[in-house]
Amino acid sequence: MDGPECFLSPLVARRSKKPVQLDLFELVAWNYCYKVIVTNKRISAKNVIAFHHGRGSQEGLIGEVKSLCQMDYIPTRSWAGNRMYMHAGIMAHNLTREFQMQTKPRCRTTTATRPALWVFEKLSSIRNILIRRAGRLTKPGGRLVLTMSGNEAVQRDFKVILQSLLNAAYFIVLTEFYASLGFTVRPTET
Repeated sequence: MDGPECFLSPLVARRSKKPVQLDLFELVAWNYCYKVIVTNKRISAKNVIAFHHGRGSQEGLIGEVKSLCQMDYIPTRSWAGNRMYMHAGIMAHNLTREFQMQTKPRCRTTTATRPALWVFEKLSSIRNILIRRAGRLTKPGGRLVLTMSGNEAVQRDFKVILQSLLNAAYFIVLTEFYASLGFTVRPTET
């Protein structure tokens, strides 16, 4: 061999099959579940635990954004392209949530677990209801018309959605008009 000789030896790693779980403290009774939560909240332990358990709804929200808005996908090899893709997905999710909040009344009150005040449809359900619809573009009388099945539930849903969009657009126009006059307009709670 030219140059220094190389010696190779096999490397063997040995692991235990059970995960190592260190004890935080010695258990006195086996029928209790112990948790340690460090917080700066000045509320009772019961409310701290309820608040801690309520984080599950936020984790569900993040999971929905990740799976239904394709945030688990990297479309380009550039930072700017991926950033734009992420912002578009988040904006689509936020607009869908805002749209639902504008079209549905609140159905919950504030509690210690902090759930959302509205029960939201998943983005996949909204896609199936609004976008993935069987229909045909026809031209009766020379006018382009989207023809769909005569399902009354679908018609009702579309009417509610379109009326809500008109109400939201009307509110935006009024808000801008009153803002130009120096007034502040706030929506009333329903």
